[in-house]
Amino acid sequence: MLVEVTLEFPAMSGIAQEHVRYNREQDMTRKRDRIFAGFGAVLFLLSASAITVVAIITSNSQSDTQTADQNPNTSKCELSASLSAAALPLPEIFKPEGAVSALGTTDLEPGDGAALKSGDCVQVKYIGSLAKDGTVFDQNFDKPTGLQFPLGGGSVIQGWDQGLIGTKIGATRRLVIPATLGYGDQGRNGIPPKSDLVFVVKVLGVTK
Repeated sequence: MLVEVTLEFPAMSGIAQEHVRYNREQDMTRKRDRIFAGFGAVLFLLSASAITVVAIITSNSQSDTQTADQNPNTSKCELSASLSAAALPLPEIFKPEGAVSALGTTDLEPGDGAALKSGDCVQVKYIGSLAKDGTVFDQNFDKPTGLQFPLGGGSVIQGWDQGLIGTKIGATRRLVIPATLGYGDQGRNGIPPKSDLVFVVKVLGVTK
């Protein structure tokens, strides 16, 4: 014989209901706190990144300003091979004996102007030849143009940036340049790799 049994649970008391509601509110509060904490971390990272970017920009701006202050003329001087200048007679080609191991300078004509310094915007006439055989690869002496460049700014080969420092305006200086201070292993049009070079440079003036 089967007996049907009906179980009845007492209704949840007010205290129990309140406890359940409290637990649910606590769970929602904890979830909300975790969400807010996540947003806070993201905002902190974004703020830190923004501060870093601002610091980098400020640092770069200060560095650029300091560089401009040290060489005020360099930023105003543009490399140009089309400067107007009267043609001059070509100087004699010089061929050094043996390999060139160090930068050599010789003043062929004295100048009566100020000595060149790094940062000057210089105008010159020049002729360049290969040290080994005297082959001329470039020159503007007999042309109605001059070359303008910022001295010490890396716009020309190191042999020029180093060898022309101290040359007086109006002077003609010969530079004997080892390949390491010229075009190195790369060479260029008309200049084989690892070529020692000879330049004769006449300083026409400096732009203030």
